[in-house]
Amino acid sequence: MRYVLIVAGGSGKRLWPLSRQDMPKQLLKVVGGKSLLRLAYERVEGLVPDANILVCTGADYASTVAADLPELPVANILGEPEGRDSLNAVAWPAALLAARDPEAVIAVVTADQIMNPVEAFQAALVEGFTVAEEAPDALVTFGVVPTSPHTGYGYLQRGEEMPGHPDVCTVRAFKEKPDRATAEHYLDSGEYWWNSGMFVWRAATLLGQLEVLQPETYAAVTALAAAPDRVDEIYPRLLKISVDYAVMEPVSQGQGTARVVAVRLPISWYDVGGFAALGEHLPRDERGNAIQGVSVLVDAHDNLVINQSEDGRLVAVVGLSGMVIVQTPQITLVCPASEAERIKELVATVTAQLGTSYA
Repeated sequence: MRYVLIVAGGSGKRLWPLSRQDMPKQLLKVVGGKSLLRLAYERVEGLVPDANILVCTGADYASTVAADLPELPVANILGEPEGRDSLNAVAWPAALLAARDPEAVIAVVTADQIMNPVEAFQAALVEGFTVAEEAPDALVTFGVVPTSPHTGYGYLQRGEEMPGHPDVCTVRAFKEKPDRATAEHYLDSGEYWWNSGMFVWRAATLLGQLEVLQPETYAAVTALAAAPDRVDEIYPRLLKISVDYAVMEPVSQGQGTARVVAVRLPISWYDVGGFAALGEHLPRDERGNAIQGVSVLVDAHDNLVINQSEDGRLVAVVGLSGMVIVQTPQITLVCPASEAERIKELVATVTAQLGTSYA
């Protein structure tokens, strides 16, 4: 049977102070009045029954996730006691589903991206399901057709086309985020796709590779599937590692017993990791300002201004351009948009100086 797992972990520190410890970025309602998690659910809605959609998130956010996605059974919201990177966020649900349904085929999608058109995404996901069902040894990933030499994404190097599936090919190698010159080479060669970080696999196939490549993790998640009430005991002891490093890259290099293939994903794909990416999805006025909340701007252009104050405070701006200005009930952030990637560094400094009250 087909299932969908929405991975909704991570804190999103580059969107601080909108994103906080108690409100991670995937739950922020900043795009069209909907959370990124809600948008992720709507992208897969109808592909499988709601009873077959699971969410892996932080245990502290489980009730908020349940309120945001009332269509899902509460039991389908898996709360991690603490984040242990992406391998465990996919291995734990795979073990649970394999114990319930030995033929389970799982699509793993993320909750921090914006994709259009949705119809193309859904078609690719269906193709991924079909490939995983036809080829039990396949670990399927998705390669986004690149539109620019982006240095913030990882890349997949494509190999031979899969017979009978013109939009599917083997993966020769995974490449880390490149420098500009390397990214331009990747784009010019036509051999590379952006690594989407989304997958389809048989639960049994993933677990089989874990047994070969990460036997301690395999034993732990298998034990957890048999005794879910031990999650607080077992989960924090799991090795913290990404699924790419632990499974996908080694398998692509011939170290496992499976193979990695990629489905072509011809969509506009945005990782909403920071304010620059967020600003691309907000409406702008005639001077290029993206504004949310009560704000007045004079002689200002190309700014991102978000006012979430709850006591009627105004954000007033004069003579500024290219700035990020965010006001929340507790924190005000002001920085040049060109420095917005340093917000994670800023959060670390705030925490070091003032403790976790503002994190």
